[in-house]
Amino acid sequence: MKRHLAIDMGASSMRGIVGWMEDGTMRIEEVYRLPHEAIMRGGHMCWEMEPLYEGILESLRQCKAKGLTPDTLGIDTWGVDYVLLDENDRILGDSVAYRDSRTDGMDRVLEEKLPFEEHYAISGIAKQPFNTVYQLMAQFKEHPEHREQAKSFLMVPDYLGFLLTGVKKNEYTNCSTTAMLDAGTKNWSPEILKAAGIPESLFAEKPAEPGTVLGALKPELEKELGYNVAVVLPATHDTGSAFVAVPARDENAVYLSSGTWSLLGVELDQPVTDVEALNSGFTNEGGYDGRNGKIRFLKNIMGLWILQNIQKELKGAYSFGEMADLAAKAKDYAGSVDVNDNRFLAPANMTEEIKTALAEKGYPEPTLEELLSCVNHGLADCYADAIAQLERMLDKKFTSINIVGGGSQNVVLNQWTATACGLPTYAGPSEGTALGNLMIQMIYAGTFTSLQEARDTIRKSFAIREINP
Repeated sequence: MKRHLAIDMGASSMRGIVGWMEDGTMRIEEVYRLPHEAIMRGGHMCWEMEPLYEGILESLRQCKAKGLTPDTLGIDTWGVDYVLLDENDRILGDSVAYRDSRTDGMDRVLEEKLPFEEHYAISGIAKQPFNTVYQLMAQFKEHPEHREQAKSFLMVPDYLGFLLTGVKKNEYTNCSTTAMLDAGTKNWSPEILKAAGIPESLFAEKPAEPGTVLGALKPELEKELGYNVAVVLPATHDTGSAFVAVPARDENAVYLSSGTWSLLGVELDQPVTDVEALNSGFTNEGGYDGRNGKIRFLKNIMGLWILQNIQKELKGAYSFGEMADLAAKAKDYAGSVDVNDNRFLAPANMTEEIKTALAEKGYPEPTLEELLSCVNHGLADCYADAIAQLERMLDKKFTSINIVGGGSQNVVLNQWTATACGLPTYAGPSEGTALGNLMIQMIYAGTFTSLQEARDTIRKSFAIREINP
């Protein structure tokens, strides 16, 4: 029996999840979980790479201890963040997190040389302050010496894969989030790199497609662990893996990966980079279909990040399920905010920021129930607006919404989403990202012969709840 280990890293935790087939059904078991978050260092929000790497090794140790030794391993993480390595493969500076404010104003600097309309026509990536191209510009502005010292560029999951194998490769789906790829060629854009003042020498190799084998563990790691695995590149961008696991019933389905971020969209064969797509805030990220890279044409919506912050500010007094129940008690509350406003990207206090936004619109201070209702309705309304935009741009009517990820368990939000969108909604599986990661490993291993077979298996193996408008 072949087993596979998905290392699934989000903005607040990393997990090791083992998957295998048994009696025609896909089984999974979590073997390790490590909470983590960005920390302040040198005036910036930064990730700590060492604990994340150690978490991968501990996941491998736990697999062996539990009798679930895997044959392959794949890593997925959030997008846009990266490391620069010097000639000795040491990280230059700190691993700054995407919510840091160092990129303020970098978009305007780039647009002096490359107007955003032209940038978008090449990359297809919506403007976000945290796009990797702006992060690199900010790093070189703060540390100009890094431009000469940098010898390698690796996205976060690819850096962790390098630590395991000694092999450097960047994977397509995560690279697509950088706003430095040509969406048509799926290769680095010399025009964008030149305009941004980023050395082209860092990007000599075309990004690898998901399903590529990175290599075996380093000999010293094999000796320490007592076994070896093949490290396979899944869709290393977590949303790319989540889209893989969507068990859509027909081609007219909208996909919604509901987690810290909500990513709503569809899979296309070609990017859409016209002015309407630009003005609507849609982005063209890399995807997987088992042959050639698909395009995930989607919109980034702030997602459960807002609720996660509120829960933290409530000091864990309520579970997410209890918070959803509180929201339902104020289901008719009229107050509204644009949950996708960048003011909610990294406020000092999320609860107070929402109250301020409501006060600016003339609403009195909300109760907790009203505040939570406002957020959940705001998310549902954002989803409905995005679907209406998709239908207009693609000249297509959608027949259903398919929600994967942790948000698929928010019964209240999903019901309000179905109602706001007027579409039947299918919620589940909740482990969408890890499952997508595992599915690509299983296709590599020959367990599945196609993506469709893998998706059919997901539908049979996991509970999916149907919600009517």
